[in-house]
Amino acid sequence: MSSASSVRRIAATVLAAGAVVGAAALPAAAQDHGQRQHPRVEISRVQADSPGRDDHTNRSLNNEWVEITNTTRDAINLRGWTLRDADGNRYRFDNTRINGRATIRIHTGTGHNTRTDLFQNSREYIWGNNGDTATLRDDRGRTVDTETWGRRR
Repeated sequence: MSSASSVRRIAATVLAAGAVVGAAALPAAAQDHGQRQHPRVEISRVQADSPGRDDHTNRSLNNEWVEITNTTRDAINLRGWTLRDADGNRYRFDNTRINGRATIRIHTGTGHNTRTDLFQNSREYIWGNNGDTATLRDDRGRTVDTETWGRRR
């Protein structure tokens, strides 16, 4: 057997071994990176302190709101997602679709839901003027985003 064929045989063995190791490592790498990531939906703005007197009118209640923004290009269905404050007040999204690069404003008071405005139908203020935390969770209960302002609760 010539030295050239020995070198070729050794090279082929090394390449085959490398391919086997690479193939074995691939499922582990895919498993680490195969977790479903949250869609990029975030709490983008909060107006916790309704302008003017807190007189419990629907107008005043609806001037208290949280905005949710979809930063992706794709529409996302928020069905089953929730928005909560630190006291446990919860708003559950029905079959709400947020378009790509769009924002939805969730008002505290009552009103007619549209593509850009949703209403919690509350007769009480929800968001603390001096401090609170808004938490957005997906349909599996995983925290997607939080926003805290004022003194922490």
